[in-house]
Amino acid sequence: MTTLPAPSGGSRYEAPVTRPFPSPGLVRHDGWPTLVWRLGPGWRTVSSAILGGGLGDREWLVNMQVQPGYSRMDPARHLTEAAAAQGLDPAAPGVGLMTAAQVDAYTSGEDQGVRAWATTGIGIPVWAAAPEPGAAGIPAPGTINIVAALPVPMSDAALVNAVATATEAKVQALIETGYACTGTPSDAICIAAPVAGPADEPELFGGPRSVWGARLARAVHAAVAQGARDDRVRRSAREGS
Repeated sequence: MTTLPAPSGGSRYEAPVTRPFPSPGLVRHDGWPTLVWRLGPGWRTVSSAILGGGLGDREWLVNMQVQPGYSRMDPARHLTEAAAAQGLDPAAPGVGLMTAAQVDAYTSGEDQGVRAWATTGIGIPVWAAAPEPGAAGIPAPGTINIVAALPVPMSDAALVNAVATATEAKVQALIETGYACTGTPSDAICIAAPVAGPADEPELFGGPRSVWGARLARAVHAAVAQGARDDRVRRSAREGS
């Protein structure tokens, strides 16, 4: 898709942020780092998360680190408990992500009002379309979780398109930083945008050549590329110790 020009009578694509998306707070739950976004009402997300996944209005978001070999069979409940422990209303809709990657080493990217955060652990790099795996050793755990926020209302179709765009940007970042993979088997994503008001005209496109999709791609690419470089350094240090 080609980039759409701004309407001649206004500055739709350069408009100020409709509603600032908060930065995450770094806390601890069960002894492990957790990122907490306190959104409040007025945000709509699309997510692959085990808690609060799909499309819907959401009021908070957590990305919780768990120990390698995590074995609880009720992760959604565990994430709800973590949210409640931080003063978030467990009865309000929220999104919960989980990872064994080092959450307090999160990275971020920003491009013209679009913000992205990534927690990156590439312990099990895989190609999305791959043969059935054979026997192999157990690598160090890891997941790439991405949280991104757009500053303008998006249609539901545009939000779904934004997931594809962010995923493409993640893969580009991984390949450019020397990883022969499209991600890990347990990657998750959450993209947020303000709920459209009565006078708002939601964006219809979220692809990589749309205005906001391109900005999203650059923000996600920056966050994942830095996260991939940092993760390689951490793993090399562990292997050499």
